[in-house]
Amino acid sequence: MGSPTGRAPQLAPPPRERRHTLFFLEAIRDFSPVFLDTEIDATRLLADRERARADGLRRSVAGYVLVAAGGVLARHPEANAAYRGGLRPRLARFSTVAGKITLDRTLDGTRVVLSTVVPEPHTAGLAEVQRRLDRVRDGDPAELPEFAGIRALHSLPWLRGRWRFARAARDLTLRPLITGTFAVTSLGHRPVDGFHSVGGTTITLGVGRIVERPVVRDGAIVAAPVLRLSLAFDHRVIDGAEAADVLAEIREALQEWPAPAGAPDRPQADARSAR
Repeated sequence: MGSPTGRAPQLAPPPRERRHTLFFLEAIRDFSPVFLDTEIDATRLLADRERARADGLRRSVAGYVLVAAGGVLARHPEANAAYRGGLRPRLARFSTVAGKITLDRTLDGTRVVLSTVVPEPHTAGLAEVQRRLDRVRDGDPAELPEFAGIRALHSLPWLRGRWRFARAARDLTLRPLITGTFAVTSLGHRPVDGFHSVGGTTITLGVGRIVERPVVRDGAIVAAPVLRLSLAFDHRVIDGAEAADVLAEIREALQEWPAPAGAPDRPQADARSAR
C-alpha cells in the first residue's frame, strides 16, 4: 500500500551527528534495568541557589545532584561498579567515582545528546563541577576537546565506527573515562515531572522539574518546592535494597543541603574559592 498522502517517505541514513547515540543504545541492550523514584523537598537547595545567585554565581540542579550522588557512591562500592556479560562475565568495582552528565546540544546543525564526565565530583566541590558544566554548556561542541572522540567517531564509516564504539564499551577499564561510574540526566528545564533513563552505568539518576506541591510538615499540609528524582539500576550488579539505600542517601543529601561545615561539597566554601 502507498502512503496516506500518496507520496513515498524520504529515506536516508541517520545523521552522522547522532551515530554515537545509536551505537550507545546497541551497547546497552543487555542491561537489566529496574526503576525507582522519590520526591525531594527542595526548599534548602533552592535557598542555597538564591544565595549563590546573590553572589553572582550560577548553580544548576544537575550540579547539586552530581556532587551529592558522588559522595553517596563513594560510600557504596557495590553500586560504583559495572558488569560485562558474555561467556566470561566480569564485574568491575571502581576505586574512583566519576559522574556522567548528559547535555542537549546542537552539533553541525543537528540537535543531539552529548555527555561529559566529571571525575570525583564530591571532592571537586560544587564550584568546580559548575565550572565544568558551564564550559560544555556554553562552548561550541564542534570545537570543545571534551567531544573530540565523538567527532572522530562520526568521521568513520558506519561499520568501523560501530565496531570501535562496541569495543570501547566492553572495556571495563575505560568505563570511568567514557561513561562514568554513574550518570545524571535531566529534563527539569521542561515541564517534565519524572524522567527514567538508562545511562550505561549501574546507577542512572533522572532529574525532573521542581514545582510547588503539598507536603506535610509538623502535621500540617503546606506548599513546598518538590524535586522528582528517579534512579535506574542494573539488576545484574546490585539488588533493589542496595539501590534503595543509594537513592535514600542522595535524597537526604539534597534535602539537607548544605553539607556540614568542613565537607568538600559545602557550597559556601566553593563560592569563596571561585572568586
